Amino acid sequence: MAPFVAETFGNTSGAHEIARRAKNAVEEARERAARLLGCQPGEIVFTSGGTESDNLAIKGRAQLTGGGIVTTRVEHEAVLEAARFCERHGSKLTLLDVDRTGSVDVDQVAAAVDDDTAVVSVMWANNETGARQPLAAITAATGGRAVLHSDAVQAFVSEPVPLGGIDLLSLGAHKFGGPKGVGLLYVRNGVGLEPLLHGGGHELGRRSGTLNVAGIVGMVAAMESTVADRPRFQAEVAAARAVFEAALADVAVRTIDPAAGLIQHSHLRFPGWRNETLLVRLDQAGVAASTGSACSAGAATVSHVLSAMGLPVEVARESLRFTFGWSTTVSEAEEAARLVRSVVAA
Repeated sequence: MAPFVAETFGNTSGAHEIARRAKNAVEEARERAARLLGCQPGEIVFTSGGTESDNLAIKGRAQLTGGGIVTTRVEHEAVLEAARFCERHGSKLTLLDVDRTGSVDVDQVAAAVDDDTAVVSVMWANNETGARQPLAAITAATGGRAVLHSDAVQAFVSEPVPLGGIDLLSLGAHKFGGPKGVGLLYVRNGVGLEPLLHGGGHELGRRSGTLNVAGIVGMVAAMESTVADRPRFQAEVAAARAVFEAALADVAVRTIDPAAGLIQHSHLRFPGWRNETLLVRLDQAGVAASTGSACSAGAATVSHVLSAMGLPVEVARESLRFTFGWSTTVSEAEEAARLVRSVVAA
């Protein structure tokens, strides 16, 4: 990223040599990102992150077509709040329930789609619990009757995200080691979007604004490193999580089956402990955890995800999210578990 912060600090829309070098770097990054996702370079729209990508997918479809939105109750706030905004401006919003595992019923998704549906949005995997959604089955069930969007921000670091029948897909760089404040939206050729940002017509008219050259270059480098490192990540992070959870088996209860979720997530309930209290004490002990999405970790309300899964309020208030990164080792997981036990036993 460094060259594009200093010596090649050009605007990609310019006509001079410095601008051309910046533009060439962005277009090269676009081609590399497209190869990783298995799409065409022109189907990549660079954004400021997962939230903007989700908003562009939801609002862009609803505002272009005037149609409705079908989504689940466990989506990230970026999807849910964008959908509610569209509802306030005339779009029909259908929120689908999930079961105790956090999974949506495929038949319910298919039944909710009609000729007026602008977009169906179902996340790849949940950002709180790590629970995956049955996207392949949803794609088959909807049968191309509606544009399908998936927020894959949480999943990309640990598993491939084949596009298949997906028309719109969101990624955020910081989830896989890239810089904060940059992301992308895959937009299948032929899928129209009304832009959120109007101006100079950047990104083929889909997202105006001066491009974050350094961020884009950094994001795609991180994407490439993530894909190359994934086998090691999957093996080592899965081992670290298994050690962590085994060490806490007598003081914590899993909220979902680990096999149904992302390997980097451990969502645990600590009976008898309010999660807000436990979170503070863990932080003092040197363990970073959260009560839900990092975007709403300061909220006093019960997680909308756990509520939608049918967890009683008292159970939801005893639950915490732990996540494991590409640098996490088994010995760190053992030490984290020891610290958690010391806090819980105090």
